[in-house]
Amino acid sequence: MPAKGKHRRPKHHPITRKLALAGTGGAALTLPLISATTAGAVPTAPAPAALTAAPAAGTATATTYSVVAGDTLSEIAADHSVSGGWQQLYAANRSVIGDNPAIIRPGIKLKLGAEAEPARASRSAARPALAAAAKPAAKPAAKPATAYPNNLDGWIRESLDVMAKHGIPGSYNGIHRNVMRESSGNPLAINNWDINAQNGIPSKGLLQVIDPTFQAYHVPGTSLNSYDPVANITAACNYAAARYGSIDNVNGPY
Repeated sequence: MPAKGKHRRPKHHPITRKLALAGTGGAALTLPLISATTAGAVPTAPAPAALTAAPAAGTATATTYSVVAGDTLSEIAADHSVSGGWQQLYAANRSVIGDNPAIIRPGIKLKLGAEAEPARASRSAARPALAAAAKPAAKPAAKPATAYPNNLDGWIRESLDVMAKHGIPGSYNGIHRNVMRESSGNPLAINNWDINAQNGIPSKGLLQVIDPTFQAYHVPGTSLNSYDPVANITAACNYAAARYGSIDNVNGPY
């Protein structure tokens, strides 16, 4: 929206105040750019704009513009198609303009061409780095799930992986030795004759665990079925760790 108090420049007076709009995204900042004047003196009649070629670094040349009374940075940038508008023109010539871009003195020479490019080039070079920094880091590929064979070897190995996640001690040999003694590797084995069976809570599964013990030492993430091979082994090893330090320390009925 135009700022209040904006005036058109009368043809009979060379001194005026103009407004330059510097757009940033969807917003616009109104910046007054005062016409080029000479302090304490009536400005002379505008002289024709003078474009001269000044040597730049290396073999490149830089086009310069001599400011005359009544000029503004926005008009100069527009008239000479300065890439980046008056902001770029000011950035490239700040050393001669000073800290206020709204005031430019007649007679100073502004660089419009090759010598004014480094500021724009440095911003362009920075864009890829900024874009790379803003880009979120790629997520690591998910580790494929381990496939375990559906046999005693696979059940023991899967149980060991679950135990490792929960800090439950035990070794393959310790588990295998006790499984063979308790059930001969039959996941559906059940003891219907000992004292537990007489009390209505028979020992079940690969490591012959009674239901109350299975429920008390069940490990999250495994089946709630006490006959499930992995759940049975893992719960039994959890119980053995609590009572004996590890299933490796069990060498008989437990």
